[in-house]
Amino acid sequence: MNIIITITVTALVVLYAGLFKAKKALLPITLIGLLTSLVFVATAWNTNQTYFGMMQMDNFALAFSGITILGTLFIFLLTQNYFAADSENIAEYFTLILFALAGIIIMVSYKNMSMLFIGIEIMSVCLYILAGIRKSNFASNEASLKYFLMGAFSTGFLLFGITLIYGATGSFDLETINQYLVGNYKSISPMFYPGIILMMIGLSFKVGAAPFHFWTPDVYEGAPTLITTFMSTVVKTAGFAAFLRLFADAFAPLHDFWLPPLIAIVCITLFIGNVTALFQKNFKRMLAYSSISHAGYLLFSLVTLSGNSANNVLVYAAAYTFASIIAFAVLIMVKQKTGNDHFDSFNGLAKRNPLTALVLTIAMLSLAGIPLTAGFIGKYLMFLNVMGEYQILLVAFAILNALVGFYYYFKVIVAMYFKEGNEIELEAPLQYKVVLVLSVVITLFLGVYPAVILNLI
Repeated sequence: MNIIITITVTALVVLYAGLFKAKKALLPITLIGLLTSLVFVATAWNTNQTYFGMMQMDNFALAFSGITILGTLFIFLLTQNYFAADSENIAEYFTLILFALAGIIIMVSYKNMSMLFIGIEIMSVCLYILAGIRKSNFASNEASLKYFLMGAFSTGFLLFGITLIYGATGSFDLETINQYLVGNYKSISPMFYPGIILMMIGLSFKVGAAPFHFWTPDVYEGAPTLITTFMSTVVKTAGFAAFLRLFADAFAPLHDFWLPPLIAIVCITLFIGNVTALFQKNFKRMLAYSSISHAGYLLFSLVTLSGNSANNVLVYAAAYTFASIIAFAVLIMVKQKTGNDHFDSFNGLAKRNPLTALVLTIAMLSLAGIPLTAGFIGKYLMFLNVMGEYQILLVAFAILNALVGFYYYFKVIVAMYFKEGNEIELEAPLQYKVVLVLSVVITLFLGVYPAVILNLI
């Protein structure tokens, strides 16, 4: 609970600091608040505290809270002079991101479905505003409107599912629902089954899984790049943590019922995400479609529920988060110089910016799943978990899609090293350098020593 309180208080302090025009204090206050939250994550480890029967700060919640807070901290380090070009009131950007993070912490630590809904809505409302916060930008307005309309529609599915499950069990509590399924396995209420499917649809939208992904490319492209970074990393991680907690802690006894529709979603997500990413000429839009494919890989954790599922998601989410932060950070620098985010903007980048090109190359290799990177370990763990059972064909299908991913990830590497271009010289501020170096270190370290976080949960 201290984590949520700290983040919320930090958001309020930042908001009032903005009212008093203390712009230089915004980032230090925010970083202090996030670092304090990380300290509370560390001190709460292994305590397994439950609050009012609604939230549970077990190691699962703390591990995902740590990743999301650290990812948010890195994103805030990238804000130097970024929001100032859009508005003088940059405190509102900081405050909304922090409130969204508070909702995210609730999403990864809920014990009651009502708290899941509250966490999702706190996060979503902030993101609707952030996606369209560039009021004079048509693409940003379009992104916000599409996200809001689709988000409201998916919330209806989620709420209807929660309602049916409550009607069948008389409880919102995950443990009580699980006990109901175990004790009444042969006489489960008919309302329960459509409730599971509706909740699966609602959560699939939140994580950008196909065929509920249509909002993702346009919203990611239209929103400010830093907001896209936050949505594609921190928000996606929280979505999968919430997805896993619900289906592992509450719905596991009916695994055979919801497994076929889940496998269908996994296959469609992998295929659509990878194939559509192939044809993108815009680097930012390619990352949007690739995030859809990564949603498919992360859903592998639910195909075969085991004691390792949570750890596998944690490793994959960490790998994806820090590689994506690198990619978006370099994209921001390139776009500030060239004015666009097409692949052509990266032509010849390595000649004048060898270190930046190397960093982006490592990120692309990790996202593609090349050995000695965290991305490879993440994919390996997901595939290994499923291969231990009977889904060999699913693994083969996923590997074929991963091979397709090599093409579009290597497209930017080829552009940087083998194509002639403007040979722009990027100017990376100190904060960008810190984020890029730390993200590369984490990516390579987890690729070589994954055991560091492999057995955290």
